[in-house]
Parts: sequence; structure tokens; C-alpha cells
Amino acid sequence: MQTEITTLYTKHYVMYREKADKIDSYKTWSPKKKIDKLLELNAGIYVNLGIDSTKSECETAKTTSRYIYRIIKKYDKDQGALYLRDSLQG
Repeated sequence: MQTEITTLYTKHYVMYREKADKIDSYKTWSPKKKIDKLLELNAGIYVNLGIDSTKSECETAKTTSRYIYRIIKKYDKDQGALYLRDSLQG
């Protein structure tokens, strides 16, 4: 049962990465719009975490979040670097 739940969460975070890559690939969107949508996607990661989330799930969420921050850094180097730095502190 626990393995099924862990697999479900892993697939869930792969979906977030795929969505982030899709947002990154849009040619007609401005950098600001991409950053806004990536931050919205990132917020969704943490909305789905709860007090019953395992340490592994929390670490996977953090790793996925850092993946999104690295994409943001392509469009706004300072903002992306700030998010990455802050993610290491918390």
C-alpha cells in the first residue's frame, strides 16, 4: 500500500516537471507570463502537501520546486537565483 502511494506521488511530481517544460517551450509567451505560470505551478506543489506527507514526499516536492526555479532563472537570473538560494535555507 505504501509503495503504491509513493509511486503515485512520484508520478504526480513528474507531471509537474512535464508541465514546467511545456510552459518553458511556449514561443509566444513573454518571459513574465512564463514566470507567473511557473510560480503558479510551483504553488500547486505545496498546496498538495499536508501534515500527513512523508519526508520523502516533502523532499520530492522540494526537488521539483528547485527544478522549476532553475527554469525561472533562464528568464530572470536574479529572481531565479533568489528562489534557489531561499529553497536551500528552508
